[in-house]
Amino acid sequence: MIAHGWQKIAGHMHGIMGMLPHLGIPAWMGYLVVAAEFGGGILIVVGFLTRFAAMAILIDMLMAILKVHLKNGLTGQGGFEFPMACAAIAFSLIFFGSGPIGIDGQRGTKRAR
Repeated sequence: MIAHGWQKIAGHMHGIMGMLPHLGIPAWMGYLVVAAEFGGGILIVVGFLTRFAAMAILIDMLMAILKVHLKNGLTGQGGFEFPMACAAIAFSLIFFGSGPIGIDGQRGTKRAR
């Protein structure tokens, strides 16, 4: 997710902002896409606010599947196989959290003492 968010930050933001209105989504939501992908990816890697970040990524991936990839089928060029896998991982992180080595897990352990 971090890599996909970084691609948008590093020069493709105009493309995203131009594409979203054609999909029926306001252009300003491109910033939310970048925040979910890049920022959410970083939060998940370090295990901080994991459930919140996973929810943002899940919504991002579901919208990507419905608005962009669904017409291309499951596999092949532009298919929704990868966004569906990311959505499934995000869905599981919403329920299971970051685990014991993430920042969220460390904070929870200290509270239990």
